[in-house]
Amino acid sequence: MLKQILSKLPKKLTKSDTSDSAQSDSGSATSFANVFQCTTVGVAISNKLNAVKRVSSAVFPASLSAGVEAVDPHVSFKDVSNIQKQNLFISKLNLCCRVYDINCPDKNCKEEDVKHQILVELVDFVSSGSAKFTEPSIAAMCKMCASNLFRVFPPKFRASATGGETEDEELMFDPSWSHLKIVYDLLLQFINYNALDLKVAKLHLDNAFIVRLLDLFDSEDPRERDCLKAVLHRIYGKFMVHRPFIRKCVSDIIYRFVFETERHNGIAELLEIFGSVICGFALPLKEEHKMFLCRVLIPLHKPKSVSSYHQQLTYCVVQFIDKDPTLASTVIRGILKYWPVTNSQKELMFISELEEVLDATIMTEFQKVMVPLFRRIACCLNSYHYQVISVNLLLF
Repeated sequence: MLKQILSKLPKKLTKSDTSDSAQSDSGSATSFANVFQCTTVGVAISNKLNAVKRVSSAVFPASLSAGVEAVDPHVSFKDVSNIQKQNLFISKLNLCCRVYDINCPDKNCKEEDVKHQILVELVDFVSSGSAKFTEPSIAAMCKMCASNLFRVFPPKFRASATGGETEDEELMFDPSWSHLKIVYDLLLQFINYNALDLKVAKLHLDNAFIVRLLDLFDSEDPRERDCLKAVLHRIYGKFMVHRPFIRKCVSDIIYRFVFETERHNGIAELLEIFGSVICGFALPLKEEHKMFLCRVLIPLHKPKSVSSYHQQLTYCVVQFIDKDPTLASTVIRGILKYWPVTNSQKELMFISELEEVLDATIMTEFQKVMVPLFRRIACCLNSYHYQVISVNLLLF
């Protein structure tokens, strides 16, 4: 009976059972700790990799977005394989996007020298024909040019209000021209590149890019305006889709110059571009082109600073008459409308322009404006300026 009662009581754990139970508990705790530790280490490694990726994307954004291998931009093209040259080209373009403050030359002197060397290397690489302008490289090229070229010019503080009428004004030169000149050369080579895919390039050389490019024509540095003239002329000739938009933007610039500000440094260069554009107009002339003559070119006789671009303006006007002789009477009426009253130097310019216009005028058009033209000549013969009288006598 006593044995039956004792058998129903719980048995006492042996020493071996106790040790096995403790080992199993400690093993589970250890495994949990190991899992926690591995998770913590993995998160730390992931954070470090993300930080490295962010730093790399700042230096090689186009490479990472395109899924290509990033290459150190300081490496020379000679030191990499042909497969890596395209990635190195994009890396160098992205590095040159950084713009340094010209007012602190000592602060970033080394970085500016490195950038200058890389820009020269890029020009040589593109001119050699080794570059392949894929969409990532086209995007990187346009981004680099926009970062370096597009900027806001300082306000103009000039004593005279003639807007560039005097010829003895001191020319202003950009102190960062050594970098800008290379960027312009690179942009021009990019546009002239024979293997350039125009369908892809026009997506990045878009309307916004052209507007910012046209804004640069107001630069006071004549060297920059010459480079812009070459670049815009090539864009107009190569990208037919942009031609109407360029004509519209140039018309807006001239409207603001004639009727609002009478201040712009690049009117002569813009007219030089359109002088060659007018020569390429197909016959018969479109109504749009005739409106450009009547609403854009003829009102350019109004500003006081006409002397700074009169030669280019005369060339454009004569080219229109050569294309369509029936426009001669319209041009002569426009010149007579804006004839100066008290400015003898401007009057001499108008007389010389009339002489070139009359040489290209047919008799039927001359008869339409004969009466107002001879009235103006009669007034000039009564001028107090001897040069105006002598030139009118020769014209008569």
